[in-house]
Amino acid sequence: MPQLLLELFSEEIPARMQAQAAKDLERMAREHLAAAGFLPEALKTFAGPRRLTLVAEGLPLAQPDRKEELKGPRVGAPPQAMEGFLRKAGLTQDQLVERDGVYMAFIEKKGRPTPEIVAEMVEAIVRGFPWPKSMIWGTKKLRWVRPLKRILCVLDREVVPFAIEGIPSGDVTEGHRFMGEAKPFTAKDFDEYVAGLEAHFVVLDVEERKERILEGCKTLCFARHLELVEDQGLLDEVAGLAEWPTPVLGDMDPVFLSLPPEVIRTSMRTHQKYFAVRKAGEEGLAPHFITIANIQAADGGAVIAAGNAKVLSSRLSDARFFWDEDVKVGFEPWLEKLNGVTFHAKLGTMAQRVERIVALAAEIAPLVGADVAKAKEAARLAKADLASQMVGEFPELQGIMGGYYARTFGLDHEIADAVRDHYKPQGPSDAVPTAPVSVAVALADKLDTLVGFFAIDEKPTGSKDPYALRRAALGVIRIILENGLRLSLAKFGKDDLIAFFADRLKVTLRDQGKRHDLVDAVFALGDDDLARIVARVEALDGFLKTDDGKNLLAGYKRASNILKAEEKKGALPTGEMQAPTADSDAEVGLYNALRLLDKPLKDALAKEDFTGAMTQLAELRGPVDAYLDGVFVNEPEHRDNRLKTLAAVRDAMGQVADFGLIGG
Repeated sequence: MPQLLLELFSEEIPARMQAQAAKDLERMAREHLAAAGFLPEALKTFAGPRRLTLVAEGLPLAQPDRKEELKGPRVGAPPQAMEGFLRKAGLTQDQLVERDGVYMAFIEKKGRPTPEIVAEMVEAIVRGFPWPKSMIWGTKKLRWVRPLKRILCVLDREVVPFAIEGIPSGDVTEGHRFMGEAKPFTAKDFDEYVAGLEAHFVVLDVEERKERILEGCKTLCFARHLELVEDQGLLDEVAGLAEWPTPVLGDMDPVFLSLPPEVIRTSMRTHQKYFAVRKAGEEGLAPHFITIANIQAADGGAVIAAGNAKVLSSRLSDARFFWDEDVKVGFEPWLEKLNGVTFHAKLGTMAQRVERIVALAAEIAPLVGADVAKAKEAARLAKADLASQMVGEFPELQGIMGGYYARTFGLDHEIADAVRDHYKPQGPSDAVPTAPVSVAVALADKLDTLVGFFAIDEKPTGSKDPYALRRAALGVIRIILENGLRLSLAKFGKDDLIAFFADRLKVTLRDQGKRHDLVDAVFALGDDDLARIVARVEALDGFLKTDDGKNLLAGYKRASNILKAEEKKGALPTGEMQAPTADSDAEVGLYNALRLLDKPLKDALAKEDFTGAMTQLAELRGPVDAYLDGVFVNEPEHRDNRLKTLAAVRDAMGQVADFGLIGG
């Protein structure tokens, strides 16, 4: 079946926008095609520095004729309702059909040629494309990320004719701006298009560009006994900057290697988009870099490398100046500057925030085995580097530079490490701090953020989280769980913050394959010790995967439903269950099982042996099933005690979790 090929060719598209642009193009095209009744066999989009491309396979050359059925007002409805429906349907009342007291309209629509539909689709996409930033040019009626230059649009090897603000569609595109003959060429289908681009020095697929960059970098490194310092974020970016990416190895003045490696890498990455390299099998950086050129130079890139080396030297000279000036100043003047830096209008200055973090670190330190004095000093210095020149130039190095400056000034290594690591973890792939002083300060930093913003009611809403509170909560959770810490969160926050932690814990455990309702069931006990909560959840998860667990949960729900139904009639009887007086093996069996369960269950919970507690609960499965199947609870003479027995089942199981919150 016919193939649709669309290319929207423009001036440079920012690399950061390309991936989302490809997704938006695919989504919009699918929506428009679906609205026309088309379901392509395959549809794929591509984004690059100057073009968005779409290829759709298996489109018909025309829509089939369609018959639409519209439901109208009921017979006898007000005239206004009938008039509105007739206008919508484009019919008169005598053309309607009455069915089951409702007027129905049957509208036949003639199928349209697919080129007409595609032309309308492309114009709608171009005029409604959701660029985060765009330009208006020409007649000021067309908005695109950069000026749109060409539109290639062919269906079944034929041009789909249309024009958008003076830009006609065609079957012509162009390749690399500088390499080759740099002149337009014709493409009638996707195979011709890809081959033509390749012949004109353009790699269409971003994944192929990334592979080309990585392989080229590794080849250059291998030849010089070097290793590439891989950087996925930088790879994603440079793959969007070059149509014909060509790695070039350059040399850096070795004198700059005395700077912290993070400074060198950040300067390379932020300003120049260079990859760093190291000597094979060694730590630290080598005095070289790799830049990604957009041309394949005749001299192998020698001139490009030399030019880029000069620029890098200039940048690193600036970094050297910032470092030299910073080490002349030191922490105390920086701390004084924080008095003039507002953290938040309702939460005071950064200096006031530091005071709060110091107090929290002192409170947390004994709980995590940290030296209180070191934790307080590290907390006091943790934010100081925000006033340094280096962090002013490279904000992403906050904390990291503080750690380097602390070592340079001869401070205790535990304090320096805590300053360096107090922002961690900043993402799911970031390691958590493990040294006690670092843990205390990292927790204090995140808890101050959470407590403060919750106190002024600046909580995350929907997808909005301007203060990264979800990330802070996940950081607290990871630090606690991965270090096996035993902390009561209630000491640091109120109910709404504890509930927020519960939601974040659900996300963490769900990513590990755990059910969110099990987290609810455990949190309902009022426990706020995350390590203990997770242990309960894991034991509960394992128990409910067994037949005993599944059947006991079903029995719990039956017992709970009986109690709820009886509670609607009046207050349930209070007090402890008594030995049954009726001649019932099932009743006696459950009574004895509950009595025998009491001590071993409490002992297991006291030892936090939650798997053992589940094993004890499993002993109730048979007696509960027999009781519910063989005992008439509402027999007047025995009703009160039998309800107390069911309540005893619920209470026993409720020591482990609130089984009423568990689905299934």
